[in-house]
Amino acid sequence: MACGSITVQADGWVLTLCNENGALDHCIRCSSPDGRTYLFDACQPYGTNPVVFLSTWEHAQLLRLLGVA
Repeated sequence: MACGSITVQADGWVLTLCNENGALDHCIRCSSPDGRTYLFDACQPYGTNPVVFLSTWEHAQLLRLLGVA
């Protein structure tokens, strides 16, 4: 899957997100301030993509800040 990656930092969190055709598609990597890390796994069948847990408002704000929306 080809995507343009965008890395953002907020409150100690570091997120690398995939911008697929102008839409926020999925989280490639996410690191918390305490060192926990999430890595995207396309083979994971259970929908563990953290982007889906964003509220509608959070998603819209992130897109606005990233200049995608």
